[in-house]
Amino acid sequence: MKKLQETIKSITPLSKNHMDLAKERLDLLIKPLDSLGKLETIAIQLSGIYENNYYDTSNKLILGFGADHGVYEENVSPCKQVVTQQQFANFVGGGNGVSTLCNFTNSHVWAIDVGINCDEEITGVFNEKIRKSTDNMRIGPAMAYDEAIKSLEIGIKYATLAKEKGYKVIGIGEMGICNTTPSTAIMSVFFDLLPENITGMGCGLDNEGILRKMNVIKDSIKINKPDKNDPIDILAKVGGFEIGAMAGAILGAASLRMPVVLDGFISYAAFIIAYGLNNLCKDYAIPSHMSAEPASKLVLDKLSLSPLLNLDMKLGEGSGAALAFNIIEAANFTYKNMLTFDESNMENTHP
Repeated sequence: MKKLQETIKSITPLSKNHMDLAKERLDLLIKPLDSLGKLETIAIQLSGIYENNYYDTSNKLILGFGADHGVYEENVSPCKQVVTQQQFANFVGGGNGVSTLCNFTNSHVWAIDVGINCDEEITGVFNEKIRKSTDNMRIGPAMAYDEAIKSLEIGIKYATLAKEKGYKVIGIGEMGICNTTPSTAIMSVFFDLLPENITGMGCGLDNEGILRKMNVIKDSIKINKPDKNDPIDILAKVGGFEIGAMAGAILGAASLRMPVVLDGFISYAAFIIAYGLNNLCKDYAIPSHMSAEPASKLVLDKLSLSPLLNLDMKLGEGSGAALAFNIIEAANFTYKNMLTFDESNMENTHP
């Protein structure tokens, strides 16, 4: 708990001075004011994060966390649970969505097992297993309060290690069959949303399956009574180990003044936990894309987060975050290399 408390307390606001200077430079570039839209927003945000008007974003990493869920017993996913273990091996073995996109964007991925339901270690994967799967949240809490704290501190640990290894930008990703169920429960509790209005198909449920999943979420909230004012209690009662670890990575990145790129639906749930613990972490977050899950726009609007992309993606893994790395690089490159009016001998017609 000490590490978590220290991390939460160490998060500070962005540097307004450096953001103002970045805005001044952007306004001198040979373009109409604000015409590069979110590319300018990113450049300004990065200046505030790094406390520098010129920065390096070339070394990028996805932190992927894997875990299973006891609520799988409630038939809330059409996929077999063993897929978590099988697919997680591909995070480091290559060939799945996130590893392929990391290869494309010249970035890296670390895979961290925080609770996959298997006894054997997975080759190339960091073993931080809290235990094999959470408990069934329809029967009782998904995990103990201390386990929730442990999952958060694992995320902080790997954000810190990424910083020590020289990474400048981190993204978060996950693997965990049926983890849209706890994610939806977290959103329902935190924002007082009715499960019937936000429950989606996950990785392919039919209408009957969506109804069953919605009832499981309703029952889980009713039985566990998570405290909406205590993000750790929410995580413990209706969350997941990988969700907690992603939330910890968000907090860790913010405390280390590193930008953290959110992925899709599961990462929104993780962000809610981190935001509830210290809302300053929002200043360090870059949402990559709008998930196709039905709750996505509603939740992101409530958090005032505007994703860079809307490609109807719902894969997870960190795939959207990896894809957004190129946009961040484009923002930085444009900010550094585009000519100013003085450099181009053009007349500045800005008001």
